[in-house]
Amino acid sequence: MEDNMAALTKSPSAPQMVNLILGIWLFISAFAWPHPHAQMTNTWIVGVLAVVFSLVSMFVNPQARYLNTILSIWLFISVWALPRGTIGTAWNNCLVAIVMFVASLSAATSTRTFGRAQTA
Repeated sequence: MEDNMAALTKSPSAPQMVNLILGIWLFISAFAWPHPHAQMTNTWIVGVLAVVFSLVSMFVNPQARYLNTILSIWLFISVWALPRGTIGTAWNNCLVAIVMFVASLSAATSTRTFGRAQTA
């Protein structure tokens, strides 16, 4: 019973929210301007996976954030490994990868106990 209450009182940390927002942005950006097919597919898939991994790290297992670390490394490498389109796509994916990498390595989590936020 206490485990269920702990899961219900857990609130996402700022780095987890950043990764969630970046995942949503990646998905949107894949369709916002022209990309080569490989870059577009890679960008929206990484975006969806980033959202899923962020949600899992928020509500199931905080260690799932390391999956976003791996995704960010792949996103950074894919800028050069896959056919390039516009310079905007390259910059977008590089910057998102860097921010996602830093946020995913941040260990800050918070829980709410009796209305107070505590850092765990």
